[in-house]
Amino acid sequence: MLFSNLDIFIVIFYCIGIIFLAQYVSRSQLGQEKTAEDYFLAGRSLPWWAIGASLIAANISAEQIIGMSGQGFVVGMAIATYELTAAIALIVMAKYFLPLFLEKQIYTMPQFLEQRFDKRVSLVLSFFWLAVYVFINLTSVLWLGSLAINSLTGLDLFTGLLLLALLSLAYSLWGGLKAVAMTDIIQVVLLIFGGLSVSYIALNQISDGTGIFNGLNKVYQLLPEKFDMILSTDNPAYKDLPGVWVLIGGLWIAHFAYWGFNQYITQRALGAKSLPEAQKGVMFAAYLKLLMPFVVVLPGICAAVIYPELDKSDQAYPMMMSLLPNGILGLTFAALIAAIVSSLASMTNSISTIFTMDIYRNFTSLKPSETKLVSVGRNVAVIALVIAVLCAQPLLGSMESAFQYIQNFTGFFTPGILVIFLVALFWNKATTLSVLVAAIMSLILSLLIFLIFPEYPFIHRMGVVFLTSGLGCFLTAWIQGYTNQEKAIELSGINFKTELSFNINTLIIFGILIVTYLLLW
Repeated sequence: MLFSNLDIFIVIFYCIGIIFLAQYVSRSQLGQEKTAEDYFLAGRSLPWWAIGASLIAANISAEQIIGMSGQGFVVGMAIATYELTAAIALIVMAKYFLPLFLEKQIYTMPQFLEQRFDKRVSLVLSFFWLAVYVFINLTSVLWLGSLAINSLTGLDLFTGLLLLALLSLAYSLWGGLKAVAMTDIIQVVLLIFGGLSVSYIALNQISDGTGIFNGLNKVYQLLPEKFDMILSTDNPAYKDLPGVWVLIGGLWIAHFAYWGFNQYITQRALGAKSLPEAQKGVMFAAYLKLLMPFVVVLPGICAAVIYPELDKSDQAYPMMMSLLPNGILGLTFAALIAAIVSSLASMTNSISTIFTMDIYRNFTSLKPSETKLVSVGRNVAVIALVIAVLCAQPLLGSMESAFQYIQNFTGFFTPGILVIFLVALFWNKATTLSVLVAAIMSLILSLLIFLIFPEYPFIHRMGVVFLTSGLGCFLTAWIQGYTNQEKAIELSGINFKTELSFNINTLIIFGILIVTYLLLW
């Protein structure tokens, strides 16, 4: 792919500009040191637009852009179910989970579990999340991002890993969550602009310059099967997207665990000015989710028309970028970098928050100062990225699909995590032992099903494990006496009412999704 001097200038300008902007928006008043709340939760001052943009920027990275475009090339619009149904999970999180978390004034998800159960549960989940974030999430985003840059520019893979890590640290290390969240609106604008530009130019080329709607109609006529939202049992991709079960089955377990209880996602909402502001931000993110099929899936479907003989499906998005004129190519490449580094920054900030607030504070003999907590957080962020850079290629270099790597390993724990948080929030009889049993059962059952029935769809596997782990949690609490726990949350004191605008937008989003699935069933 030929980058002009203009493209190179745009990419360099973006990298320098985002670093300076991050430092500016997260600056402290003269002579004032950042507190832990300033660094890890942006001083609980984030506006709705920063929360919504940051939720999407943290979520969308190389595995979505490259991986989902590749799945669009192979499967079609059915893969967009991951994006579309996530909007509903976001709404549920805003209405039913956020009021409880913000009421508790927590920094982290493990901290909430400590308040509801005890330190054992908190520490187990803290160490678990640190391991997952460093060895699965960070390594995957770095590796896939480096692969994407390598395919577009020819840059050496390890050099790509190093540059992405350094750029992420340069704009997020000093300012913390505020630096990340307040600049993510730029990242998301670039991300959406880049994806829509690829779709626009591809559709216009397919229509021989007669417009995008003619292009879309031509794509539909040539490849009507790519627009099926619900796959039939004879579709080769049915194992990964098992028909109507994607709407009523285990996918919701992944959604609610990810959007409701994942530290690097919920941390943005925990830093909100207020509950209504957080809910507006989450609703903004839900609307942005509805755009994602046009940004990351449609380019892959167009590639199936323009480049039907691609050797690997993950080449779809880079090949579509080759259609872009100079200037737009630079902006779109900057958008890809933006998606990668914003996810990296979000993850490293959450790693430093969990380690500092849930582990370091528990094991240090003296009460640390605010300055010390911030210093520890920054050091941990650097160490986590160094480990991820060194481990990325050994862990992922020989795997056919890094996306599958993420799905398999996180899917072992997701059902148990969802059980733990749901009973912690809404069931006053849940005990410490009952949730630990659920976590252990989730891991063991997931591994057994994966090893004994490898062809069993992972969406079904998560559903079976969730129900079984939930039953194990219930039986354990019943054996222990089935009594109300002293630390249980008193739900009668929580206000779950939402503003009229939130309720209206909920109906609009549900309406859009119902129409979409009825038209493309």
